[in-house]
Amino acid sequence: MSATVVTPKVVSHQEWLAARKQFLAEEKELTRLRDELSRKRRELPRELVEKQYVFDGPKGKVTLADLFDGRSQLIVYHFMFGPDWEEGCPSCSFGMDHTDGTLPHLANRDVSFAAISRAPIATIEGFKNRMGWRFNWVSSYRNDFNRDYGVTFAKEELARGDIYNFGTSGHPSEEAPGFSVFEKSGNEVLHTYSTFGRGVEVGIHTYALLDLVPKGRNEDGLYFPMAWVRHHDRYEDGRLADAAKPYWPSEEAAATQQKKPSSCCADHV
Repeated sequence: MSATVVTPKVVSHQEWLAARKQFLAEEKELTRLRDELSRKRRELPRELVEKQYVFDGPKGKVTLADLFDGRSQLIVYHFMFGPDWEEGCPSCSFGMDHTDGTLPHLANRDVSFAAISRAPIATIEGFKNRMGWRFNWVSSYRNDFNRDYGVTFAKEELARGDIYNFGTSGHPSEEAPGFSVFEKSGNEVLHTYSTFGRGVEVGIHTYALLDLVPKGRNEDGLYFPMAWVRHHDRYEDGRLADAAKPYWPSEEAAATQQKKPSSCCADHV
C-alpha cells in the first residue's frame, strides 16, 4: 500500500522494542487468520470443467488437461495480452517476473503452472523470449476460455460495473488479470478456485518487500496505483510500446474514480 503522511517518532531502543512487540501481536493474528482462510479455501466445492478447451502452444495444440504435465494440480495465470496488443500488460509482466524461480518448487509439490492469453502464440513467444521467461504460456485466441473464466469482456460491457471479480466491479480493459486453479481427478478436470483484482498480489513478491520499507509502495500521487510499473527492460526510458495503453485505465477515467490501494489495473479488492 502507499506511504502514509504520518511522520513516526525517533525513540530509544526500549521504546522501539515495546512498539515492535505490540505490533508483532497484530502480525501474528493476521498470520493465523491467513492460515484459517487458506484452510477454508482448500475446502471450497469444486466444479467440473465440461468444455474441451484446446490452446495453441509453442509445440502445437494442447488441452487444459495437457497443461497439468503429469501432475494433479494446475495454477493458471490469466495474463492480459489482447490479440492486437503490441506487448503484454506491464502489470501482468511485473507479476510474472516473480514466477520462474517458483517452478521447480511447485513441481515438487505436485503443481504445474501455465499462463494463458488471447494473443496469438507467435506474438506470445516473441514477447516471452524478450522477457527471458521460462514458464509455460499458451494462447486461447481460438477458444472461449478467457471469456468463460471472467477475464475477457466485449467493448460494450466496459461501461458496466458488474463484469469483473464475480460481478463486484467493472474493469477498464477488455482483458483482465487473475489466477484460476484446477485439479485433475481421474479423467476429469475440476475448477477449484479463482481470484482477481488484488488477489493476484499473492504472486508479486516485490510488493511484499515494498510493504516492509518506510515509504511502502510509494504510489501516492499517481493517476492509478500501478502507473509506475514498466516491463523490466524499460525502466531506464520508461517507454510503453502501445501509446494507447489498452491494459490500464486512461488518466481521464482514473481521475473520476476515488483512488484506493490496488495492485492490478484498477481499484479492485
